Amino acid sequence: MAFCISCGQMQADGTKFCRFCGGQQPGDQLIARLSMEAEAIRYQMQQLQAQQIQAQQMHQANYGQQQDQGQRW
Repeated sequence: MAFCISCGQMQADGTKFCRFCGGQQPGDQLIARLSMEAEAIRYQMQQLQAQQIQAQQMHQANYGQQQDQGQRW
C-alpha cells in the first residue's frame, strides 16, 4: 500500500491519481529511485552511528587510562 503525496490517503500500489483528491502520484521509476536513495542514506546513518559509538568507546578507554595513571601517583 502507498499513500497519496498530496492528501495522505491510502492508495493501492501503482495508482496514478489519488481517488480522494485527484492528485497525480509518482511513477514507479521515481519510487524505485527514491527507495534506492533512502537505502543509501540509511546505510550511511548506520555507518556514522557505528563510528560515533567507536569514538565514544575509545574516549572512555582513554579516560579510564588517564584515571588509572593519576591514581598511581
